[in-house]
Amino acid sequence: MATITQLSQLDLSGFYNYADYLSWKFPQYVELVGGRVLPPMPGRSPQHQHYLLNLMVAVNAFLKGRPGAMVQIPFDVCPTYRPGQADDQILTVVQPDLIVVHDPAKLAERGCFGAPDWVIEILSPGFVNRDIKTKFDLYQESGVREYWIVFPGINSVTTYVLENEQYILAAEYAAPGPMPVATLPGLAVEWADVFDDFQESEPRL
Repeated sequence: MATITQLSQLDLSGFYNYADYLSWKFPQYVELVGGRVLPPMPGRSPQHQHYLLNLMVAVNAFLKGRPGAMVQIPFDVCPTYRPGQADDQILTVVQPDLIVVHDPAKLAERGCFGAPDWVIEILSPGFVNRDIKTKFDLYQESGVREYWIVFPGINSVTTYVLENEQYILAAEYAAPGPMPVATLPGLAVEWADVFDDFQESEPRL
């Protein structure tokens, strides 16, 4: 069997599983939802990475000395995994920007198997529907207890919490102030610490 190194070698109308995914050798990462390959994401912009780093710093400082683990991409997350499933039975694998997992049994060297407790996604231009619809539905159905969507262009954060297997809007933040985390009682990320004065450097000539 030929090594899969380019997306063009796949049948994008077909179905694939985690075993297939592990055999691919793409320069960019791809995601599977329900066996379907999602279009590959572009590289994270400097702004995207900057805001992600700010979130990581805030969460990591809080988690020190406390149970729970924070994980940043690249890290495979199989939120629909059920104990005992083989790789070829897993049809969904995604790479959120940031996850927090309370149960260490869900974490392995190659990824997270089971629903994280908290997921953060930072929107990328042209891929908004992926995070506000496709992944929203996926995380809700998988039992992710809290979901944050970060909007870099307008410097806002929308947060959802799971109640009775449905996401309800918890809050929307678009101005300086604390942003409490439902799944980490005691942590409130400061809006201003995330959306600080990011300045993208001029391209070199």
